[in-house]
Amino acid sequence: MTPVRLEGAGRTVLITGAAGGLGRAFALGFAARGYRVAVGDVDAEGVEETARLVKDTGAHVWHGLADVTSAASIGSAAAAVAEFGAGHIDVLVNNAAVYGTVTRSPLEAIDPAEWDQVMAVNLKGPWLCVRACSPYLPEGGRVVNLSSATVYSGSEDWLHYVASKGGVIALTRVMAKELGRRSITVNAIAPGFTLTEASYGLVEDADSYGVERGALRRSGQPEDIVGAALFLAGGDSSYLTGQTLVVDGGRQFV
Repeated sequence: MTPVRLEGAGRTVLITGAAGGLGRAFALGFAARGYRVAVGDVDAEGVEETARLVKDTGAHVWHGLADVTSAASIGSAAAAVAEFGAGHIDVLVNNAAVYGTVTRSPLEAIDPAEWDQVMAVNLKGPWLCVRACSPYLPEGGRVVNLSSATVYSGSEDWLHYVASKGGVIALTRVMAKELGRRSITVNAIAPGFTLTEASYGLVEDADSYGVERGALRRSGQPEDIVGAALFLAGGDSSYLTGQTLVVDGGRQFV
């Protein structure tokens, strides 16, 4: 009997913002599909724990510090991951973001310093990561950017966060055209409210938040978003690029 070949076998994925939450879930999901998994974050302790959990699954793993706001930091990380991945990075998941700590306030009250921080991580970060990883992305490579369904709902009192995630959709479209010349696809995922550690700290009654607005009438789980990322990273999405996949249980249709 011919053994089943896991889709990720021989492929390397780099996941930013992997110290916990969705980033950790992505790491474990890709590991389960046979990928070599590289995880980076500014939280050294958290990303080390993610790496340990991935290693426990039997997957090959690399971990290190990766500050997506610093060209030097992400450049060093990309070079190290490429070495770990036999010279290439097949999939980049731009997950790092400021989310749970973002202050909700009217637009007149937003601190300009916080605006700059949100934009530096959530919008500039994906650009710097793609810029650093571009030399190592092979033909058929994949970039998956994380946006947010809040772009479509226009969440009040959260202008800087919503604007940053709207910018990710714009980045995705331009990157898709530029990297498409090398047969690399670039797509985005726009998750709805998902139950992560940060979400529990952000919203009261997180388990039931917004459930009544969804077609599926349940809370979003990290695994729901992981499935979308695996699809966009895999062979079944090879003719899909420049798109944003909303994964929110049918809370809104766009």
